[in-house]
Amino acid sequence: MIDQQVPLRRGATRLSVRPRTGRFLVLAVVFICAACGLVYELELVALASYLIGDSVTQASVVLSVMVFAMGIGSLLAKRLRGRAAVGFGLIEAALALVGGTSALVLYASFAWLGESRHALVGFSLAIGILIGAEIPLLMTLIQRVDRQDAGGAVADLFAADYVGALVGGLAFPFLLLPMMGQLTGALFTGAVNAAAGGALVLWVFRRDLGRRSRRLLIGVNAVVIALLVTASVLVDDFERAARRAVYGDEVRVAVQTDVQEVVLTGRGRGALDLYLDGRLRVSSRDEHRYHEALVHPAMKGAHQRVLILGGGDGLAAREVLRYPDVTSVVVVELDPAVTRLARTDPALSGLNGQAYEDPRLTTVTGDAFTWLRGTHDRYDVVVSDLPDPGITASTKLYAAEFYGLIAGVLEPGGRLVVHAGSPGSRPTTFWTVEASVRAGGLATRPYSVGGRLTGFAAGPDRATGRAESPRDWGFVLAARQRLGRLGMDPGAPALRTLGERELLAGRRSAERVRQPGVPPSTLVHPRYWEEP
Repeated sequence: MIDQQVPLRRGATRLSVRPRTGRFLVLAVVFICAACGLVYELELVALASYLIGDSVTQASVVLSVMVFAMGIGSLLAKRLRGRAAVGFGLIEAALALVGGTSALVLYASFAWLGESRHALVGFSLAIGILIGAEIPLLMTLIQRVDRQDAGGAVADLFAADYVGALVGGLAFPFLLLPMMGQLTGALFTGAVNAAAGGALVLWVFRRDLGRRSRRLLIGVNAVVIALLVTASVLVDDFERAARRAVYGDEVRVAVQTDVQEVVLTGRGRGALDLYLDGRLRVSSRDEHRYHEALVHPAMKGAHQRVLILGGGDGLAAREVLRYPDVTSVVVVELDPAVTRLARTDPALSGLNGQAYEDPRLTTVTGDAFTWLRGTHDRYDVVVSDLPDPGITASTKLYAAEFYGLIAGVLEPGGRLVVHAGSPGSRPTTFWTVEASVRAGGLATRPYSVGGRLTGFAAGPDRATGRAESPRDWGFVLAARQRLGRLGMDPGAPALRTLGERELLAGRRSAERVRQPGVPPSTLVHPRYWEEP
């Protein structure tokens, strides 16, 4: 809370600028600092969601801790009102250093320690305290610049603060993130923050500073800016070293797209791993078991027209295209970089059997939910090959409403198959998917397949500290009509490992961990929380 008992005195006689100019400069710095503060906040939320997962939880942690810390910072700042100018200068230098390097340290803790939650809370607390200390000191400074009642000063300060927050909030996703990336964007923001705070104090309020205070501020700001500039020069080397720590030494492709980070590791078809946003999505060591189990049970029956939602790597399409009577396959993929790699990367295109060269296959770039709302086509088979469900951007793709849209594009005898996570390690999530499919108006047959060789070497699953990786995959087969026995189409190609006996065993295995009464997930009530 701002103390309104600060004496109103004519500080203009001690300023190096006119009172009106000084007031404008103070408000301009408020604007810049507010923009920088919000960038730090958004940077923590974005990076934490990428490294730890569950974006709702991470945003809640960052925002709640930061707002709480701002209150602490406001109270602590009362002790600095007697030396408001030098106090504000030092606080801005500290905020620039802590905020500017926060993304760097958060990523380093994840890469080398495998844990970033404690660093996230620590940075949220530190940045919140420093931001909270700004306004009381700025209130003192602006009242010293020009004679103004406390209410008017508060109105001016908060107006500049809120407008700055708006600009910072828009600059982060539309300028900083696409042009500089997360790490360089945070370092650049810290340099701007330090320069603005230091310039205000050392120019407008320099007559309030003793010689030692002036030298201290100049030295501190020079060191902070030098550290941030040095870090920005070395950030590419740091990213490569951190990437090797996370993914190993055989990183062949690393691309930050508008949607996600795409990383390919391994030197050949026999050793290929595909990571999306730090999570292992495909491994050549066992992907055939996953994709055979995903595709072939759904192909029992009419399957001339097939729709694949996700699956931009082309591996589900590879299995579908093994049926000679398939006439068309449509792949709806959000990230065009994934489909581009699936076409052009020798190892990945070799693994998917050059599926994108087949004239029967058509690709669509877009969000599967939005695309389904606009299509009027009908399909015999729909394959949902999407990322694991969670409280993230993919949550709506595991909602009952999404499955209702799919039901609308199925032919009367058509079938849907959904990758639903691991029933062995995440049974609640698996049965929530099954309940959501049923809520979308479809009959279901859940099943699982074991023999999973690879878990998750990076991303949220690494950060949870789980002792064991998932050892199975879970699926839900669904149709508008009652489903018969799980099995294969009479014209199914020869498979490497999957057979009807294994499917029936997988059906029984899934049923053993059934959780009755699990409610479905909907758009307004998502239910995919992380399981212990």
